Amino acid sequence: MSDLMSEAGAPPGESAEAAGPAAPAPLGVTRTPTGHAEVDAGLERLADADHLPAEGHIEVYEDVHRGLRDALTALDARPAPAPVPAPMPPYDNRS
Repeated sequence: MSDLMSEAGAPPGESAEAAGPAAPAPLGVTRTPTGHAEVDAGLERLADADHLPAEGHIEVYEDVHRGLRDALTALDARPAPAPVPAPMPPYDNRS
């Protein structure tokens, strides 16, 4: 650990409380698009957490989790049955 910083991360002679909490800073995590609109929207929503203090992250994470769960649930939904084609009229071979 550096001699210029105390264990709490504050400069020498200053306590961590006096220094105050650090401002939110982006983590710089790269988000690669998946090609699924719902999933990509959730990944973009995660970027909102970069600008919030830690206690604000839970709302973003819960929102993203809800969206991802809905997208997965939609994949499990059975598609509507295909319409049954109308019966063909009988072939009349009269000339």
